[in-house]
Amino acid sequence: MPERFREDLFEPDRKELAESPAYCFDLDRREWIAVVSAGLLVTAAGKVVFSPGIAAAEIPPSTRLHLGEDGSIIVLTGKVEVGQGSRTEILQAAAEELRVAPGALRVMLADTAVTPDDGSTAGSRTTPSTVPVVRRACAAAREMLVRTAAEAWNLDASQLRVESGGVVHAGKRFAYADLARSKRLTSTDDESTPRVVPLTEIDDWTVLGRALLKTKARAIVTGAHRYPSDIVRPDMLYAAVLRPPSYGAQLESVDLTPGKELGVVAIRDGGFVGCAAKTSYEAHNAVEAIGKTAKWRTAPHPSSGGLGAYLKGRAQTSGTGRRGPRRRERGGVDSALAAAKTLKASYEIPYVQHAPMEPRAAVAEWDEARLTVWTGTQRPFGVRQQLMEAFRLTAEQTRVIVPDTGSGFGGKHTGEVAIEAARLAKAAGKPVSLRWTRAEEFAWAYFRPAAVFEARAGLSGEKIVAWDFTAYNPGTAGIETPYAVPNVRTQYFPCDAPLREGSYRGIGATGNNFAREVFMDELADAAGLDPVEFRLANSNDERLSKVLQAAADRFGWSPAQSPGQNRGTGIAAGFEKGSYIAICAQVRVVGESVEVERLVSAFECGAILNPRNLQTQVEGCVIQGLGAALSEEIRFAGGKLLNGSFSQYPVPRFRGVPSMETVLLDRPDIESAGAGETPIIAVAPALANAAFAATGHRMRSLPLRLRAV
Repeated sequence: MPERFREDLFEPDRKELAESPAYCFDLDRREWIAVVSAGLLVTAAGKVVFSPGIAAAEIPPSTRLHLGEDGSIIVLTGKVEVGQGSRTEILQAAAEELRVAPGALRVMLADTAVTPDDGSTAGSRTTPSTVPVVRRACAAAREMLVRTAAEAWNLDASQLRVESGGVVHAGKRFAYADLARSKRLTSTDDESTPRVVPLTEIDDWTVLGRALLKTKARAIVTGAHRYPSDIVRPDMLYAAVLRPPSYGAQLESVDLTPGKELGVVAIRDGGFVGCAAKTSYEAHNAVEAIGKTAKWRTAPHPSSGGLGAYLKGRAQTSGTGRRGPRRRERGGVDSALAAAKTLKASYEIPYVQHAPMEPRAAVAEWDEARLTVWTGTQRPFGVRQQLMEAFRLTAEQTRVIVPDTGSGFGGKHTGEVAIEAARLAKAAGKPVSLRWTRAEEFAWAYFRPAAVFEARAGLSGEKIVAWDFTAYNPGTAGIETPYAVPNVRTQYFPCDAPLREGSYRGIGATGNNFAREVFMDELADAAGLDPVEFRLANSNDERLSKVLQAAADRFGWSPAQSPGQNRGTGIAAGFEKGSYIAICAQVRVVGESVEVERLVSAFECGAILNPRNLQTQVEGCVIQGLGAALSEEIRFAGGKLLNGSFSQYPVPRFRGVPSMETVLLDRPDIESAGAGETPIIAVAPALANAAFAATGHRMRSLPLRLRAV
């Protein structure tokens, strides 16, 4: 994979990426010879290649752009669409550089046999990494088409212009389709391929920078769209898998006979047991019958009560590499603390689940030794690699196709459901659909890590002169303070955790920023300053200061203002993934509960590519943050999940969404960054700080509730 697409692999927060495949099966190997043949192609690297006679259905692997002889234009990328709008944004980027209307293009996503490997759809990297690559490829194609037209007309290319999918001059016009058929494009080499093609300046944008409705929006709202769980193949069976009775349990023995007597395909391969049948009901009945014969070796397992102490007691204090402990220090923290007014506090967050609308799902189909899997994942090429390892296949034998999927939030990076479906399809000799139940998704998908934080700081007047921050287990994203402090010590300790952990929207920044921004409010109180004034006094980051001021201005923030009646206002801010967020909140505390009445968010991510989509990204992220702040908490005991259903694990509902306003700060002078993760990191601390203003009591753990003091 090109280095520019490996960002996610260097983040220790993404613990799930270090896992081995859930199963490793020993199957026969055969070669798959791919047939390639298409019009004008631009490769993932940007090189222009022409191969006459290719059809759109025969696009070779790693192609970035296909201009068909029939006039079709297809943009290809390995990114996926999980509701965040990547398909639309990539469409806009291509349309801008090709000078065509968005409706003239089609975007093909995430098919490992066709699209280039753009890495995982994670880390808010589509906007800063993939969009520029798409733009450069389309600009290179545009330049090649102009050169071809110039040669045909015996003119200098500078005399021509591109508009509406064609090259024009003095009333003459070559459509892209005409140029794609031109024999002048039959042989291009590195010397003739444009090396550096200027991209369209922001002031000249006609498609980017403007609101565009999501592509496929009508199909989604009318139910016509086919999600991974909707895929149907001829003669397909439906599957179910036997799960352990508790975390850490190992299968010792099982009898498949009760399942086979029900007429299903039943297999055991090591620790894997599953059934495939004509209906999902039959498959689940068979697994239930088989499960009654299973004998398991269980293992001791802690409970969610006292989880913070458990983690701290199992902190990894030694080791090297990106998964070992980390310590960074500048200045003299201890001496600065000794000479200053000091404050310290500790904070805690629980495990939470991603709770996607669509649980994991996959359809697997074998054609002799070739495997095709349709699945919902944020890492199509990563899942392909896991399938290759599990079944001893080559890349050419393994194809992963990702239909637009019902959300991910960082929770769909691994390929366990694809591997399970493929194993059952191999045994059945037919395509197999496996859809995890909601209970399986809650119990066996990975969780956002639980964590503990210890903060200590020194004050001199309105300034923070020393900062000492230690985090146990959340991950390192967002762990460094964005404020201007001369003496800083930051420590991170991974822990031997009781549950499977991995990526979550904002990864470690959700916890790190919660602890830091609540502590910032405590410091402001100790300094006798308004929370906004205190943050601005300790910021030398212009972008951070601007979102703080923008949120406060729109909210109507006043240091002397107090809503009264158990109501309070609070603010929090943060920086992550190249973008900035500040949120002002008004809450009412009723009994133990925190009710949110109003939220104002100010967000800045550089130049805005699609303001409509950006606003929905910010607001969707904030709403998800409400759940993690107010109600979501995984509870477990005896190795079993205690609240693995939506009736027991409350996520935000429409009726619980408060009045929301979003201020988008457009910065055309700054390269565009992503927006899928950063807004969530300021939600919980803003609410906690508002709850303090309402009650005078600090809430230092999530979910927020007024506990007895």
